[in-house]
Amino acid sequence: MNIAVIGTGYVGLVSGTCFADSGNDVTCVDIDKKKVDQLRDGEIPIYEPGLETLFSRGLREGRLHFTTDMDRAVSNADIVFLCLPTPPGGDGQADLSAVMQVAGELGSLIEDYTVIVNKSTVPVGTGDRVEEAVAENVDRERFDVVSNPEFLREGAAVDDFMYPERVVIGTDSDRAAEIMTTLYEPFVRSGNPIIVMDRRSSELTKYAANAMLATKITFMNEIANICEKVGANVDNIRRGIGTDSRIGKRFLFAGIGYGGSCFPKDVQAIHYTAAQNGYDFKILDSVMKVNESQKISIVKKMEEYYETTDFSGMTFGVWGLSFKPETDDIREAPALYIADELTERGAKLLAYDPEAIGTFKQATSPKVLDNTTFVHDQKAALDNIDALVICTEWNEFRRPTVDNFADEMKQPIIFDGRNLYDLERARKAGITYISVGRPAINVPERKKLENSL
Repeated sequence: MNIAVIGTGYVGLVSGTCFADSGNDVTCVDIDKKKVDQLRDGEIPIYEPGLETLFSRGLREGRLHFTTDMDRAVSNADIVFLCLPTPPGGDGQADLSAVMQVAGELGSLIEDYTVIVNKSTVPVGTGDRVEEAVAENVDRERFDVVSNPEFLREGAAVDDFMYPERVVIGTDSDRAAEIMTTLYEPFVRSGNPIIVMDRRSSELTKYAANAMLATKITFMNEIANICEKVGANVDNIRRGIGTDSRIGKRFLFAGIGYGGSCFPKDVQAIHYTAAQNGYDFKILDSVMKVNESQKISIVKKMEEYYETTDFSGMTFGVWGLSFKPETDDIREAPALYIADELTERGAKLLAYDPEAIGTFKQATSPKVLDNTTFVHDQKAALDNIDALVICTEWNEFRRPTVDNFADEMKQPIIFDGRNLYDLERARKAGITYISVGRPAINVPERKKLENSL
């Protein structure tokens, strides 16, 4: 098929590249000429494992194209995917200005019957609005608007797209459903379902999925906080409940909160939609509040350990800046909040991340930049520091193992927001190790006593 993808952000670039790799002719459109030129030259602006191989093949074999000319891309397209940003406003409402602007232009560009697909995560009813906007310039018989939410995990997006657990298609049009089913059939040969439903249910499905996962994460963080009060170990609890098939093993790891481009935005958006329709979504109220406090919970533990809120004269190493491993995305990353809090208390930072140093520098505050030295080796972030703070669970941070920190660090003290290391090995290694929802290891007796009181 001939496919136009409007927007070359994370979703648009991954979607366009994967559609091209499955044999379609894909033209991706963006208003940023510099970005389009870079993409044409083979430069990928995001880090995503596996994407570069498919991207290069698509360019080389002439199935993947980039342009600023939306007219040329849309006029020949069988399907037009809208992969445009929908950032949250201050009240949590998704900003649809980019989506609606493009929708207003599409009607005059369509020549033959075209399926217009909302791939962006959009509030319930957006498909109706897009349909009305397109219909101002073209007969409704010439197009259908479909909801097709993405379920891509950053760091695993290529696999998620190429081998989806399910494909959701929201439309009441048999013609559009048949075209979309034909498009996606090569991706579900293993038997995973293509689920066709009404458009509004499809729009809400994406929000419901992310809100559920965010709630699951937050619930385990609350359990971890209780564990710290009563002396239990959240890892044992995770294993104890994760074997229950009704609960499942995934998204049960305690830590310093969720971040990224999807969970925070989507939880806010569904909460806003509920409020606009007269419903108080109490669970999501709590999810958002707990997650905000969880992001800086490690700083509170540092204050308790050092018995001060003034970290002047202290230097902390930071491992991990991205919101999760295998991505350079720092949107709503806990490291952003932790760096703000530590530098506000007078600390200096030595920070390392395998991929996200550049994006972190662009997003953080001037004060953090002035008080942070960014290093390009994880061991360099251990040089003459007072303690190490772990914010992201990159696999390489599991090496050196916990046994080596006593040799690498001036003071082997670790505040681990991702529970990377085994407690018993930390105890035997003689390091002070404070994690999330688990007993603190090798903390001076006086501090243990005060914490228990």
